[in-house]
Amino acid sequence: MAETVALVGAAGGVGTTRTTLACAERLAHGGHDTAVLDAAYGTQGLADRIDGEIAPDMTELCIEDEPLESGLLDPAIEGGGRLAVCPARAPFSRLSRAKSPDAAENFEARIAEAERRFEYVLIDTPPIAANQAVAAATGAGRVAVVCDASRVESALPRTADRLEDVGVGTFTAVVTRQAEHPDADVCIPALDAEPPILDDGAHGAFTEVIEATTGTTLEEEERDGKGFLEALPFK
Repeated sequence: MAETVALVGAAGGVGTTRTTLACAERLAHGGHDTAVLDAAYGTQGLADRIDGEIAPDMTELCIEDEPLESGLLDPAIEGGGRLAVCPARAPFSRLSRAKSPDAAENFEARIAEAERRFEYVLIDTPPIAANQAVAAATGAGRVAVVCDASRVESALPRTADRLEDVGVGTFTAVVTRQAEHPDADVCIPALDAEPPILDDGAHGAFTEVIEATTGTTLEEEERDGKGFLEALPFK
């Protein structure tokens, strides 16, 4: 069975999508078949990083109950693993339907499909305030909460309470934009370059997120100063 992790943003703009993509790229580059599923319907940040047509997107797969494979996009990537992403890109009229209880059940079914096809499934998950976010958190084997250092005091406890309300009692706390924090299990330092350069601090931090959430140890590797998104055909 695949290792499945919902990376839940404690608030908007804390770096959840970037963290999810970075961890997925690290896993795939290390030879592991990895899928990224998009539950962040409102921001659609994953779709913003992809050129070309996205059809069907994640919302369509959940509304129409279509198979996951029809919505997967496979960027070419160095290494032995497959990296497939299923972003959400939908008009407002479809977003409300995609957040219904029935669509959330279908989202859980898409997670189950991914678990049968991949070694790792990472879910880019918005704050726990909609049905698909609950489905992601409860359907995943593990949960990581991503929060930037400036909002940890308020947003992290609020997210912990919401997760407990839906039956998720434990999670990995990932604090972004700071090298150390007393409330963090893992910290990701501020990344000034765009795309961020995989210096030793950032590179090791994303590796630590993977280790903390999945128990998987990845070998350190040289990237010739490339940013982690530069390795993918994303914007």
